[in-house]
Amino acid sequence: MEKHSEQSRLVVPEWLDELPANDPRAIRSRKELRWINALMGNERWILTQLQKHPDAAAKGVLELGAGDGHLLRKIHERFPRYRVCGADLLDRPLHLPQDIEWRTGDLTTLTPTQDYGVLVANLFLHHFCDESLAWFAAWLPHVSLVILNEPLRSSRSHFWGRLLRPWLHEVTRHDMHVSIDAGFLPGELPRLWHAQLGDWHIEETESWPGACRGVWSRK
Repeated sequence: MEKHSEQSRLVVPEWLDELPANDPRAIRSRKELRWINALMGNERWILTQLQKHPDAAAKGVLELGAGDGHLLRKIHERFPRYRVCGADLLDRPLHLPQDIEWRTGDLTTLTPTQDYGVLVANLFLHHFCDESLAWFAAWLPHVSLVILNEPLRSSRSHFWGRLLRPWLHEVTRHDMHVSIDAGFLPGELPRLWHAQLGDWHIEETESWPGACRGVWSRK
């Protein structure tokens, strides 16, 4: 893994994706992932970006790969006046506030039906190999701002991951390093859709715990 991490991406199935949603191992792993998200400051960073772009966010926020809806709830709590929608292969999470919209379906074939101001993807796109990410381009004409947070594919990310291993379940320990090897380096995601991004301004940063972050805004 370590030798591979900063070379080409390696996308293999994660154990959590193969487990039933109600499996105790899956429940614990999702809880640990929320803790890791908080430790890395991913959700805080996304909320900050939404606050920095109120005009776009006021037109609606769509999260792709919304999972259990945890981030959606955070967005809804922070910005209760914004229209918020989640999309995922999973059914609508239980106890999700009724005024949060939800679309269930395979995002590789799901068709955008309306426009939003902001598209958010948090630790989601790395599940797809480059060739199978072509579907993402269909969503770009329907938003004016894109906020992406993905694993940073680097030996530094693996180092921080190893430090966390004693506190994590085996599913999370495995998937964490798999996610890093499937992650991205700055510049890689925009290159996948360069033909569609001619009128977009791209900003990318690396966070020290191991995230590759992007804010794309339409010029």
